[in-house]
Amino acid sequence: MKTIAITIDETLLDRLEQVAAGRGGGAANRSKLIRDAVAEYVRRLERAAADEREAAIVDRHRARLARQATAALRAQAKP
Repeated sequence: MKTIAITIDETLLDRLEQVAAGRGGGAANRSKLIRDAVAEYVRRLERAAADEREAAIVDRHRARLARQATAALRAQAKP
């Protein structure tokens, strides 16, 4: 694990301190809280990027997928 320095406005730092205090307080808890928040944010960014890539693939193949879905529905509807 590496130690880094960040700049954070006082209002947000105060809010962070309050949340950290509610979880047991201390600088170690504050650091963990920040690590957890950053990790969650990175996961969300990665998921959003994956969703965008998947949406682009679906868009590229939309017409073919629609034809295949229609054919499958017709095949299921046959008595």
